Amino acid sequence: MTAPAVLRAEWIKFRTVRGWVAGMLLATLVTVGIALLNHSTCGGTVTPGGPQVTGVGCAAPASGPGGQAVTDSYYLVRQPLPARGRITARITSLTAGSGPAGLQPWSKAGIIITAGTRPGAAYAAMMVTAGHGVRMQYDYTGDIAGRPGVVSAASPRWLRLDRSGDTVTGYQSADGIRWSLVGTVHLAGFPATAQAGLFAASPGSAQATSQSLGGGSGSGAMTLATARFDHVALRGAQPGGAWAGSAVGGPAPGTGFHQASGIFTVAGAGDIAPYVGDAGGGAGFPVERTLLGAAAGLIAVIVVAAMFMTAEYRRGLIRVTLAATPRRGQVLAAKAVVIASAAFVAGLAGAIAAVAAEEPLLRARGNFILPVSAFTEARAVGGTALLLAVAAVLTLALGTLLRSSAAAVTAVIATLFLPYLLALTALPAGAADWLLRLTPAAAFAIQQTSPAYPQVSAAYTPGNGYFPLAPGAGFGVLCGYTAVAVLLAVVRLRKRDA
Repeated sequence: MTAPAVLRAEWIKFRTVRGWVAGMLLATLVTVGIALLNHSTCGGTVTPGGPQVTGVGCAAPASGPGGQAVTDSYYLVRQPLPARGRITARITSLTAGSGPAGLQPWSKAGIIITAGTRPGAAYAAMMVTAGHGVRMQYDYTGDIAGRPGVVSAASPRWLRLDRSGDTVTGYQSADGIRWSLVGTVHLAGFPATAQAGLFAASPGSAQATSQSLGGGSGSGAMTLATARFDHVALRGAQPGGAWAGSAVGGPAPGTGFHQASGIFTVAGAGDIAPYVGDAGGGAGFPVERTLLGAAAGLIAVIVVAAMFMTAEYRRGLIRVTLAATPRRGQVLAAKAVVIASAAFVAGLAGAIAAVAAEEPLLRARGNFILPVSAFTEARAVGGTALLLAVAAVLTLALGTLLRSSAAAVTAVIATLFLPYLLALTALPAGAADWLLRLTPAAAFAIQQTSPAYPQVSAAYTPGNGYFPLAPGAGFGVLCGYTAVAVLLAVVRLRKRDA
């Protein structure tokens, strides 16, 4: 038989068995159904006996220059700065304010040129941090490392920002004489008159974190950073201009500034960084949270894929198939194409419907969906379908090797789901990361839409939608296991009698 004829024959086998078609339909339905069962409500209550929600609406984070969700809360001491200008300052200390929590590694203070005091405004800043040395950060996601070390009176840091239109260049110095370049950034659409000044911020301390299958949650305490500045110089601004203090993002206890004899003391709380939501707490849902039902759909696909091969062994029909097509590798390839295509279609239909159904439901209940690009959302949806397709081929190959539906299903579920559950509930972070790097469970990273930012301390765990490998790399691990299993299945199919 020719390859198209073999493929057509396997397709006819698949579609004429109602249980297999029903299994794929079930995969689609459970993917959507579990999405519709999500009744997470933020900031309100559901009226008993009906879908009405009252008093909903948790505050959404600010939107940055690129449309990304950002955290923008700090204390700023500022003056207007025209299209060409410079701000220079020396920092001699960065200490913790009053309260039970001390400085955090990313507590920071420095100089900044920002488009305005509205949260989410474009900016570039040179800063010292409590645990990561000098940094140049810009537009929330940008981060360039400068000189390491901790600032003190004995080891101060000089910082400088030069503005030329939309371009801002950052410099650092140990003595205010010899300057070294840290970075140059372009801030699209920067206004003719910006705000330049001194700032301080300190992210909250993480005090407790819990994990669950649906997500993670944590609690924290506000922290305060106090910085001491001198040798403050602003070139290009109006001569003799007065400094004004602003609590960007809203006031916080203990924040403010004091100026005397050329010395500025600035105290601030909060952070200037990408927003990393706590999906478990309902403060921000990543898109992939709508795809939780795909795990249940995957189980249905695995069962069908195992039976697609092992049913022929159980009923003795494999002899007829191999007699009609002596090229046994061709038979396995045709089965793989058919089951992968069916699983992909079922997964894609379920993922599209789940996202389309649950996103409006979550928003109607006051929840915030973390914004992502159209490409990222399409990758998560399409990646879910690819995950089901490749897992189906892996199961088919193991069914060929083991010749038992139960054994093949157990093996795939154990390698795909068990590592994920162990990483989520039982293992320490280091061991969990390695398990999700080396096992087929790494493939769940294909659904991840939120990046892990090194300049933001957060619980980057599977429970919150984060994996140790990039989406493509994690999916590649599953593809590698599948390729090996298919190769072994071809060898055994050729060498062993039906």
